[in-house]
Amino acid sequence: MIKKLLPALVVVATAFLSGCQHDDGNENYSHDSMFFIDYRHLGGGKDGMAVIELDPESADFGHISSKLELGEGVLPHHIYYDYFEQRLYTTALGGSYLYQIKTVEDANGLPTLVSANPIDTKGNTVGEDIFFTSDGRYFVTFMGGDGTPKGGSVGVFNAYTNKHIRTISGSINDNPNKFIMYPHGISVSEEKGLVMVTSTIHPDLTTGVGNTCTLIDLNTYQMIETYTVADSPSDLSSPVEVLLLRGQFPKFALATTMLGGDIWMAPYNPVTRKYDAFTKAFDGSSQGLGWALEMYMDNNKHLYVSFGQPGKVLVFDISNLPQLTLLKTLNADKGAHHMAFFKTKSGKEVVAIQNNLLNLPNLNSGTITVVDIQTRQTLGTVDLPARYGILPESIEGTGGPSNYLHH
Repeated sequence: MIKKLLPALVVVATAFLSGCQHDDGNENYSHDSMFFIDYRHLGGGKDGMAVIELDPESADFGHISSKLELGEGVLPHHIYYDYFEQRLYTTALGGSYLYQIKTVEDANGLPTLVSANPIDTKGNTVGEDIFFTSDGRYFVTFMGGDGTPKGGSVGVFNAYTNKHIRTISGSINDNPNKFIMYPHGISVSEEKGLVMVTSTIHPDLTTGVGNTCTLIDLNTYQMIETYTVADSPSDLSSPVEVLLLRGQFPKFALATTMLGGDIWMAPYNPVTRKYDAFTKAFDGSSQGLGWALEMYMDNNKHLYVSFGQPGKVLVFDISNLPQLTLLKTLNADKGAHHMAFFKTKSGKEVVAIQNNLLNLPNLNSGTITVVDIQTRQTLGTVDLPARYGILPESIEGTGGPSNYLHH
């Protein structure tokens, strides 16, 4: 497969150089302040995507300039660029579960949403996270899998054709030490040839809850080991996101637990060529925090972790892992979730925080808060339910990934 992709890789060699930010980063915050958001319609209308201005210094702060309706009950969920930042995708909890999005610039140079192309997932349901690799593949977690009570799968696709290559799955009933169930988070270390996915919760939020992460071989697609990421085997912590640190960063795997409200860590073992056991690195409940969700790195190589309750973003120094040093806490709203980093017109380094998780009670404020990273001051808030009757589900830059490193 890789040999067949080589001609395409040559064509995009120039784009590859700009795409290296996945590990090495661009040291300058983007000045682009327009962002894509996935949204849920609160009035029974069609869910979709929108383009919104988020610079509090702009007269158009909070203005939506473009919308693309995907359909009732589609629930678009996470937005991603491909490895070379040439294509835009969104996963979805309903509808066709995975879409490629077409955008153009209008006469004024503003990003405009045009259309959504459904991608055949070959029976995999409830699309969650995506990871694009440099060799022309992408991996998608499907929290519903084939729809069975303990299902879940990872779909592998050709990044140039969107054709399905492989479905990775394995039941806990067949092997309790190597299985995939309710996968949500995914991260890849190409240098180690490893993939890791989390086991979060059944899509109906009641049938079952996970408490593990599973390591997978990037090339053979074989499961290597399933790790407990919880205080005990009976502790249903619900790991939601995982990050395999790579490149210049210390060689650890990090995981957030949604119901545990904690951050867990596992060191890479070069002898076994896998990760050792996970241990708790940060106890959120002891700090009055719950629902640990997303992990991002900014251009200063600091780790940002969102906590949906009561709505905070904690900033950590990870340069001395396994020591995780808390640097600051940023205030958000209930349901603090995804983030985007940029500079305002006057040059302030800010983070936009999307505050909503699946419209769950006390996790669904529906706002986007813009916070000055240096002063910790909230510079502006967009109340999307009040202004537009929608809830934001995720956020991404219109000029490329709005983070240094994410999953």
